[in-house]
Amino acid sequence: MRLNGRRESQNVEDRRGMSTGSKVGVGGITGILLIALFTFLQGGNLGDVVNNVIESGALSNMQEEAAPGQREFTEEEEELAQFSRQVLASTEDVWSQVFEEHGRQYTPPTLVLFTNRVTSACGQASAAVGPFYCSGDQKLYIDLSFFTQMKQQLGADGDFAYAYVIAHEVGHHVENLLGVLGQAHQQMAQTDKVSANKISVRLELLADYYAGVWGHYENEAFGSLEDGDIEEAIDCAQKIGDNYLQKKAQGYVQPESFTHGTSAQRMRWLKRGLETGDMRVTTFSVDESDL
Repeated sequence: MRLNGRRESQNVEDRRGMSTGSKVGVGGITGILLIALFTFLQGGNLGDVVNNVIESGALSNMQEEAAPGQREFTEEEEELAQFSRQVLASTEDVWSQVFEEHGRQYTPPTLVLFTNRVTSACGQASAAVGPFYCSGDQKLYIDLSFFTQMKQQLGADGDFAYAYVIAHEVGHHVENLLGVLGQAHQQMAQTDKVSANKISVRLELLADYYAGVWGHYENEAFGSLEDGDIEEAIDCAQKIGDNYLQKKAQGYVQPESFTHGTSAQRMRWLKRGLETGDMRVTTFSVDESDL
């Protein structure tokens, strides 16, 4: 993905190098990103879908504080931080234009870069839960080590695959601004878990679609996609499907616990957004069999 010379977003809070202390002496929580993701996909309750995978419980008494000394970041991490700021800037430009064309005003989210653990308006979270969006403060949270875990644990690699992850979380912000997120959460709160999971799938697939819509207009405006970029993102979507992750983690799948969609669904909706850029399309207007 060609982003050389592109601007970097200023809507970024860099909290890397901050630690999270606890009034009750809770020890540090590390864990591997993939294992926690598996837990969520198997039906574990890691919090409101507003923030995707916010962790609750033992982390609730933790608070961020400045870590002693100045942490030095590796060249790779600094490159990922710059890349993330550039991708966020691109989403700001694209979605501002798209919203304007539909008679709306786009309010960009803030990207929070953190290390290990973080405090959000939706609660406390460790890096193990992966990137998430919190509608309570309209911020998306990413520990950049997630991209390393993507490559090492899933074999999902490439700059456009990483951009897709960021654009997916921004997609949840778009859902929030359009009122889709709030309506879906109200419905989820009034139904059983299996039905709520099905609504969650629609939200996640819509965020995939919006990630594709962003890619469509980004490439149309700047010609930034290179050979293999789309394949990288599609491969990533395939490897983060509920069925793929559950099969990898436990050897079998539990469709009733799916919250993000199957590999085929995630690939299909991302690709559809990339190909059409059509904002009239939504996952909430099709039959379940057509997802």
